[in-house]
Amino acid sequence: MPMTRIRFLHALATTLCLCAAAAAQAGPQIQHWIADTGARVYFVESRALPMVDIQVDFAAGSAFEPAGKAGLASLTRGLLDAGTATLDEQAIADRTADIGARIGGGADDDRASLSVRTLSAPAERDAAVALGAELLARPGFPQDVLERERARSIAGLREALTQPGNLAARSFSGAIYGDHPYGRVTTEESLTAITRDDLVRFHREHYGARRASVAIVGDVSRAEAAEIARRLTADLPPGEAPAPLAAPQQPARHTVRVPHPSAQAHLLLGLPGMAREDPDYYPLLVGNYVLGGGGFVSRLTREVREKRGYAYSVYSYFSPQWVAGPFQIGLQTRGSQIDAALGLVEKTLAAFIAEGPTEAELQAARDNIVNGFGLRLDSNSKILGYVSMIGFYGLPLDWLDAYPRHVEEVTAAAVRDAFARRVRPEHLVTVVVGGDGDNKGNGNAAAAPATGPAR
Repeated sequence: MPMTRIRFLHALATTLCLCAAAAAQAGPQIQHWIADTGARVYFVESRALPMVDIQVDFAAGSAFEPAGKAGLASLTRGLLDAGTATLDEQAIADRTADIGARIGGGADDDRASLSVRTLSAPAERDAAVALGAELLARPGFPQDVLERERARSIAGLREALTQPGNLAARSFSGAIYGDHPYGRVTTEESLTAITRDDLVRFHREHYGARRASVAIVGDVSRAEAAEIARRLTADLPPGEAPAPLAAPQQPARHTVRVPHPSAQAHLLLGLPGMAREDPDYYPLLVGNYVLGGGGFVSRLTREVREKRGYAYSVYSYFSPQWVAGPFQIGLQTRGSQIDAALGLVEKTLAAFIAEGPTEAELQAARDNIVNGFGLRLDSNSKILGYVSMIGFYGLPLDWLDAYPRHVEEVTAAAVRDAFARRVRPEHLVTVVVGGDGDNKGNGNAAAAPATGPAR
């Protein structure tokens, strides 16, 4: 074979490999439009499986609850599938089973969601969409189910208040957010104060079509997706777009100590961190991997666990929300080691803020984040999670495609600058729960999560 032809074939093979690699890294193509109802629609066509995954998000999370009614958003969402004007709880369960659909969802600080997973065959798909539309538009909020779910929530709350980890999380939210809506915690009194009229009013005010973001991923065409979105939101009140949430104020540095007879103390340190659409998102993301988000390769693990043995696990994470979600460092340690462990954590954090990551740490962080990103998009349900997030928070449609590139562009200087501005010691709040049962001689450090939640 002539040398020129060999070179040509080699070049062609190289080009095809590069194209294949680029295609493999490319994110799903998101189509977007506004439905006639006013709902925002985000659609990814995927023909690999005869399934359709749908999620409808509303600006109806706990941040929108009226004062004194903490828990209302969760109860409202929880009772959507507890009965409608024509279907009781059992009838809804039977219909869901008959059509082979799965209904889910939940509520957090920012949003409440209803999800539907169904076969894409028209008969099953249409039946599932019709059921989802009825649950969204005509919930009955039966009084007996409200009483049952309220009692269940109160029982769960009483149990949670005996556990130092839950006490720490509740205290931490209140300590870093104060009077901001993100700082509200559900209490027995707030649950008791919620009436059926509160559920009806909250649903009417916050489950409007203009507050809805509809994400659809699966085996349907754009025209079919448009009809799904229309049917799901056609019977909702128009509603109004939500007013922006106020950004939380940074707290003054302080420490909260909560007594508990546990031998292990739960320690949380942090402050309001970053929003979903934040100019420092990528430097903080990559920097946090080095600090405490990278598990056993993070600095906190090396200093706190490996060198000193103060904790089995220590982690840090940023949890971006509509406005600044929390930055948190967490660990558990024996009561006799609280002060030493806290001192070491703060020393490690201060050194990282001052010095930033080394070039080797930075490259390892970028490689791990980018190389692992594809695993977050290996199923329709995972893609749906990202598409719904992009839609609800109004992120760019190419966010998934741009993510690896933005990570690769992060520099050590950008990390130092972002952390120096955003994680300031004068605003750092510390929560200590438990450790009162430590006899200063026995016990091993208990396990905490190895890393913060993937974001």
